Amino acid sequence: MLEKDQVDRVTLAQVATEAGVSLSTVSKVLNGRTDVSPTTRERVEVLLDGHGYRRRSGAAPEAPLIEIVFHELDSAWAMELIRGVENVASEAGASVVLTESGTRHSPGPEWIDGVLRRRPLGVVLVFSTLPEQFKSQLRSRAIPFVIVDPAGDPPPDIPSVGSANWSGGVAATQHLIDQGHRRIAIITGPADMMCSVARLAGYRSAMAMASLPVDPELIRYGDFHVDGGYENALQLLGGDQPPTAIFAGSDLQALGVLEAARTKGIRVPRDLSVVGYDDVPIARWSSPALTTVHQPLKEMAEEATRLILRLRDGDATSTRMDLGVDLVVRQSTAAPRR
Repeated sequence: MLEKDQVDRVTLAQVATEAGVSLSTVSKVLNGRTDVSPTTRERVEVLLDGHGYRRRSGAAPEAPLIEIVFHELDSAWAMELIRGVENVASEAGASVVLTESGTRHSPGPEWIDGVLRRRPLGVVLVFSTLPEQFKSQLRSRAIPFVIVDPAGDPPPDIPSVGSANWSGGVAATQHLIDQGHRRIAIITGPADMMCSVARLAGYRSAMAMASLPVDPELIRYGDFHVDGGYENALQLLGGDQPPTAIFAGSDLQALGVLEAARTKGIRVPRDLSVVGYDDVPIARWSSPALTTVHQPLKEMAEEATRLILRLRDGDATSTRMDLGVDLVVRQSTAAPRR
């Protein structure tokens, strides 16, 4: 019977033969060396993954790190996610490393070489998905990864933690309807993000359940930032039939709506009701304090980090989790003036 080390050597030699490269080149790929061409690296990674090769725990020291990767670190909810990862990582005796890379859809190609060199315990990704090449590379190094998903709907083969965006859209809109509003606008996020689409679908469902028409002019797409809320709100409030309420798809956009209302001399909530989304800490300190949908960002990051640790131990029975959301009523909503 072959010892495990012999089995690994046979597997690596087989990969080298099939890839048409030397065993030392396969070793360089496994060790994250940069002196391998991208084409060769990708070919070797695919073969390693196809053979089910997993780096042995004793093959190289691992840094006691959990890596969290964003496309932007200056968002209001980034700190909530970082806190969640830090809470669980510290319990496991690990530190947290932050990386900024790529677009809102996936990390950039420069990131993968760095993470393969660092070899963290696992990676929390705040993106919609992960390219196949990156998945193969991480899996061949036995580096577990989980997407925290405020932004999209990852494929089923990617472990992920999300939240109930459709339900949040329903709750926000239904609250405004219950207050007596009938002309309700929505400023959702980018049209190519699944969470934006889901929140908009929740808005439409709530309006339909109340037998209220949806005016296409009252549907706007923002960018989840203050400027997007401000510019869209100026347009909505400057129309011939302005809405009496606006559901903003993020708290930052809601802050932009409040500023647009102030600019136009519109009082909130006396003349206009505003609902946000996320419930980041600044929401309770806005003027007026913001009614919003609480998205459990810190808890999502905590669950993602726990899932990474379970994946490392091989005992993860479920790799997809959606956490519930709640409406938090504060002072930015009221019944419309008659």
